[in-house]
Amino acid sequence: MSRRVARAQIKCVAPEAFRVGAVQLCVGVDISGNVEQACTQIRAAAARGANVICLPELFSSHYFCQSEDHAKFELAESIPGPTSQRLATLAKELGVVIVASLFERRAAGIYHNSVAVLDADGSLAGLYRKMHIPDDPLYHEKFYFAPGDLGFRGIDTRFARVGPLVCWDQWFPEAARLTALDGATVLVYPTAIGWHPAEKSEFGAAQLDAWRTMQRAHAIANGVYVVAINRVGHEGPETGGIEFWGHSFVCDPFGRVLAQASDCAPDVLVVDCDLGELESIRRHWPFLRDRRVDAYQPLSQRFRR
Repeated sequence: MSRRVARAQIKCVAPEAFRVGAVQLCVGVDISGNVEQACTQIRAAAARGANVICLPELFSSHYFCQSEDHAKFELAESIPGPTSQRLATLAKELGVVIVASLFERRAAGIYHNSVAVLDADGSLAGLYRKMHIPDDPLYHEKFYFAPGDLGFRGIDTRFARVGPLVCWDQWFPEAARLTALDGATVLVYPTAIGWHPAEKSEFGAAQLDAWRTMQRAHAIANGVYVVAINRVGHEGPETGGIEFWGHSFVCDPFGRVLAQASDCAPDVLVVDCDLGELESIRRHWPFLRDRRVDAYQPLSQRFRR
């Protein structure tokens, strides 16, 4: 057997446990400063033993989708590109996996809200393009992003099979299910979510609770770890804009919150993830076993009546 063939037959097996880091950021107007802030916090997470480290949605700039502005397309970059290469170099230096949400310029006039999963050797382990694109007040993402075309997928890395999804994806049980069915053991949701100041007093508590509940439900229904990474701070006009609510968290496959960040300050969470726990919970709550796959064809319809 040739050495080349022998190498091809060797499958890298991830360890039975890993330590995830969730980096919650307060994003400023200086892009290079934001990237360096992220790198500093990645180093802090790695120093605490994290080996899969996750950043918030579109972390390198203010959340620019609050308005429709053609000039904002200048923020996009290719993957590989300057920011992903900077993070890849850091991933290799520290021997960690970095999950980074980026504004991807795929081609002239084609842009995506994407996640680059950078493996611990600095290689690009995989790419995910946000599938569900919102269009709401202050969230004009359909103006900027084409829908993803890579599907819902688990991405193998040195430490875990990571399932990247992005923000609006987190409200759809189908996305979580399909990613889990592709073997992901941890769902990672880079997020930019917060309150419109005029709505906070009336709806704020309920909105935050719904956000947490949905993602914990994905963990329970699929028997996976979930990492939700948000930003903090007010971005936009003082009389409006978005107040990002933080509360980044990690929960286990039974939906128990293992760590949670504050609502107003940058933070770094580091949490142990034990795949033995995943195995135990799936044995006792065998939702994947008992699925009636023969009866779910109507899910492919928009509405049945």
